[in-house]
Amino acid sequence: MLNQRYRAFSISAAEGSFTRAAEIMHYSPSAVSQLVSALEKELGFTLLLRHRRGVALTSEGATVLPVIRELLHQEERLEQLTADLQGLSVGMINIGAYSSIASHWLPGLINHFMTEYPGIKISMMEGIRQENEEWLNNHLVDLAFFSYKKGMTYDWIPLADDPMVAVLPETHPRAGDESYPLHEVRKESFIMPALGRDDDVLELFRKNRIDPKITFSTLENFAALALIEQGMGMSIMNDLITRNYECRVVKLPLDPPQHITLGIAVPSLDSVSPAVRRFIDFAVERLRK
Repeated sequence: MLNQRYRAFSISAAEGSFTRAAEIMHYSPSAVSQLVSALEKELGFTLLLRHRRGVALTSEGATVLPVIRELLHQEERLEQLTADLQGLSVGMINIGAYSSIASHWLPGLINHFMTEYPGIKISMMEGIRQENEEWLNNHLVDLAFFSYKKGMTYDWIPLADDPMVAVLPETHPRAGDESYPLHEVRKESFIMPALGRDDDVLELFRKNRIDPKITFSTLENFAALALIEQGMGMSIMNDLITRNYECRVVKLPLDPPQHITLGIAVPSLDSVSPAVRRFIDFAVERLRK
């Protein structure tokens, strides 16, 4: 029962709602509320503030939440280790990923993995770097697929280099060139995806001392591509995210060439569950090909 109290609190905090937590746990909202209340009574302080729109963490709740999520993570790991010793392939894997990887790499990979290991369940969340790092740090995902960044505190497994490309309207003066000079970005109307926080592009600009004139910020790269198609600016993206979008745009390699390294980040390879270890090995074997 204590484990269910922990789960009810953790999921309610993540979803901001007893109702959403109840749907995930297959309980009634009142049962989830009672579980959280029982945990609050045991600990001696309020964990969640209740309001009409849902629930929100108190300062005390925010303090203990990482510890409770770590306890749940270790319990899941113990269950999987026990099943592994018994020769069973079971468990749960929570994956975070860039939208480009979630769209192009993971569907086929997850399908083949679940065919081979039907007892292992997988959930996936997609977002920008800042979101993936937050999910890793808060134990909401077990591993995340994104790009390498110097100074990361995670264990890192590189998979592939992905070139950065300039994306231009078909009417752009350089649309017929073989490459796009990176320094020319200073003169452009620049469209920045990820709500102006595309970490890979920002790092590229920092390294090359470029201060772009950002005229539009979009959430999704597809929206940025649609704006570019209408001649409203240009952008720089990793090549993988531009694939399979049917937009009338021109993609050119950068001069000098630039790339990001895509891979897998985990808080610690030594403490991953057997199911996560299986998935990592499976992903490395297939994606590095």
